[in-house]
Amino acid sequence: MRLGRKQEIFSRCLAQLLVFAHSRGYEVRVGEVERSRAEAKRKGFANSNHTRRLAADLHLFRGGKYLSATRDHRELGEFWEGLSGEWDGEAVECCWGGRFSDGNHYSVGHRGVK
Repeated sequence: MRLGRKQEIFSRCLAQLLVFAHSRGYEVRVGEVERSRAEAKRKGFANSNHTRRLAADLHLFRGGKYLSATRDHRELGEFWEGLSGEWDGEAVECCWGGRFSDGNHYSVGHRGVK
């Protein structure tokens, strides 16, 4: 699948995730969706899907309180993973960073990178 099509699918899935989050009472602030290769390298993630516009970091709040722990994202992370499936005849994997110690990270896998 071409990268542009995968970016479109990521955007559609992200919209569904945001609607779900708001329906569950979360206040959401979208963090980094696009990161330069230089910034990714500086942060130690040179192969990040943020550089491909296939990842977003979400900052959750409830009642004005910042929810920073991975466990705070579990409900959304599991919903996100459930959006995985077949698109245009190819499998698309929605990856939640809580499975690899980055709880606020939501991405679509691309060429082995989550």
